[in-house]
Amino acid sequence: MTIRVLVADDQDLVRTGLAMILDAQPGIEVVGQAADGLEAVEFARRLRPDVCLLDIRMPGLDGIAATRELAGPDVDDPVAIVVITTFDLDEYVYGALKAGARGFLLKDAGPDLLVQAIRAAANGDALIAPKITARLLAAFTEPPSGRTPIQPVDPLTTREEQVLLAAATGRTNAEIATELHISLSTVKTHLASVMAKTAARNRVEIAIWAYETGRIKP
Repeated sequence: MTIRVLVADDQDLVRTGLAMILDAQPGIEVVGQAADGLEAVEFARRLRPDVCLLDIRMPGLDGIAATRELAGPDVDDPVAIVVITTFDLDEYVYGALKAGARGFLLKDAGPDLLVQAIRAAANGDALIAPKITARLLAAFTEPPSGRTPIQPVDPLTTREEQVLLAAATGRTNAEIATELHISLSTVKTHLASVMAKTAARNRVEIAIWAYETGRIKP
């Protein structure tokens, strides 16, 4: 199946370049380009792409607000969102992930990682730029004002804890299956159970929860 993508970035050169890279990939089609967050939300609701690639810093409506409009907790039929930014410690990235984004990339990530992120999002997975996963999440997931993150009513099993930690450090389902010597379907089952117990909507929120609860230390 062809993955339909909407690209949103306020810089014409960057937006065009991203669209050209994605359009050149087999099985990926850019169905729209937006120059700001308001256009991105409008186009996404009208075109219903499989994945939206959103820059964080855009005029009118920034990437965080656009992500919340398209994939936030109150959205019944969320769109898969991948956010992209220039800085690996951009203060807005954490907000975008909390707003519902499935992953994020740096603009210097390269075409291969960009394509991987789009395909992962379309498949219901998430890709966080590996080199900054731990550093960025650790920097932005300290509970505010001493708040203690909610613990699940049903404790995680030993295997669920293992899958949680692997996912939180950026490993793909296939990598987790190989490391833990379990099947891919078993990995997906454990991830689904972890998400249900922690009220996480996707792998990104699983990772955030792991840092917030101290399961992974900076």
